[in-house]
Amino acid sequence: QVQLVESGGGLVQPGGSLRLSCAASGSIFRINAMGWYRQAPGKQRELVVTITNDNSTNYADSVKGRFTISRDNAKNTVYLQMNSLKPEDTAVYYCNAKILFASRSPTYNYWGQGTQVTVSS
Repeated sequence: QVQLVESGGGLVQPGGSLRLSCAASGSIFRINAMGWYRQAPGKQRELVVTITNDNSTNYADSVKGRFTISRDNAKNTVYLQMNSLKPEDTAVYYCNAKILFASRSPTYNYWGQGTQVTVSS
């Protein structure tokens, strides 16, 4: 059984910073892409950023230059450093991982439980 456990959300003032972490646990052979998505009240879940296992990244335009994703493959962990936060970044942030359980298995899509990020003065 796989679990994605997120941490690091909270309340921060505009212009501030937060760092999110997401650790995957279980009988994992390999994690391909990992990423962060977010969902604000009344809106659909949207991509924030993804990172492949060779560190190729894909950022949403709204966070380019402010957010940085990184991963530690040995720990099956992905991080999101968020700087210069704006009120419009307020949302529940979800970790995503595409996981293989064997060398020739299909890829399975997993989600974390979500962590709230609130940017407000």
